[in-house]
Amino acid sequence: MQSLRKIYRIGRGPSSSHTMGPERAVLILKERFKDADCFKVTLYGSLALTGKGHGTDRVIEETFAPVPCEVVFDTVTPCDIHPNTMKVEAYKGKKLLGEKRVFSVGGGAIRFEGEPKKASDEVYPLNTYTEIADYCKAHNMRLWQYVSLCEDADIFSYLADVWARMKHTIHEGLIVSGKLPGILGTERRAQKLFNQRHMDESAQTRENRLVCSYAFATSEQNAAGGTVVTAPTCGSCGVVPSVLQYMQETRGFSDEQIVRALAVGGLIGNLIKQNASISGAECGCQAEIGSSCSMAAAALAELFEMGLEQIEYAAEVAMEHHLGLTCDPIAGLVQIPCIERNAVAAMRAINAVSLANFLSDTRKISFDVIVKTMLNTGKDLDIGYRETSVSGLAKFYELPVASQQNDKPNGEEN
Repeated sequence: MQSLRKIYRIGRGPSSSHTMGPERAVLILKERFKDADCFKVTLYGSLALTGKGHGTDRVIEETFAPVPCEVVFDTVTPCDIHPNTMKVEAYKGKKLLGEKRVFSVGGGAIRFEGEPKKASDEVYPLNTYTEIADYCKAHNMRLWQYVSLCEDADIFSYLADVWARMKHTIHEGLIVSGKLPGILGTERRAQKLFNQRHMDESAQTRENRLVCSYAFATSEQNAAGGTVVTAPTCGSCGVVPSVLQYMQETRGFSDEQIVRALAVGGLIGNLIKQNASISGAECGCQAEIGSSCSMAAAALAELFEMGLEQIEYAAEVAMEHHLGLTCDPIAGLVQIPCIERNAVAAMRAINAVSLANFLSDTRKISFDVIVKTMLNTGKDLDIGYRETSVSGLAKFYELPVASQQNDKPNGEEN
């Protein structure tokens, strides 16, 4: 498995697959074809079907600038290898200098067709939870210590930067109001959730309100194109930071403890990425929100110093009850139902940890089995429910006529 740096990426929203991945591909290919005086990028699959809403074309054009680039949306040609496929052609005059197919595989990661993974990128020798847990038991260590053993010396410094960015994004999201960009006119609601105390607020209601406000704040910043941390994707970036922020505020956990929890959560996300997928276009929203919920549950279990069996149970429960979750963003925007889902998953992560505290010795399903099940379930989902915006909510929600006529990303004027 690769470094946790590949799970926690600091970058610009709204989509790790549709903006961060293509942006990274463009930067690499722009360097490879320095003599090119123009480029053509053809988007296929989910990149083509939801690229306008995600702002994929805008990011590609801005990143290639000042070199001109034509972006073509091909919604017909099938994607045989990965649903997030793009072809980049480099020209000098009318002469084709070269072309490359790129797959945006989730969480901002990309893969070039025909180019194998670098061996140096693989830093974890074990690839299942069972293997890692057995190793930790044999060497009397916790999961975060296993991360420390496999990663370089700077990993916890990097995770400290990740945590600082997560907190700052929450802060940014709580101090702004108004509408998010895009044709839906979605209102920002984080500030309202944070400030509007219930008239008869119990401790449980307060927990729900604050955790959800932090999830909304992060997800709304992502939807607005702000800087977020993939955990493991942009679309699911609000789950992990919201629960950790709340627990630090109410339980007094130190930044060092939070960083260790992030290491454990990242390890869980890494296992899902390695053995299944974190791409909504490949396996539906279960691969994004389900994965983030598992990461958050495992991180919380580490904060409370639970054992290996309890951490596994928390992560497994969190994923199991997201199985089959579809990815059907309205108008291709990472807003509805994406933002609310981050808040719901954050609360489910807390519930999963509570169950793990009592019931881990009764569990029947391993984390490795649930990851394999998620992949199989995702492959069985109809393509319309895998980030194509042609089924589910995206199909039945009726956009205003004026909005349907506006095909510019983020509601820009013609």
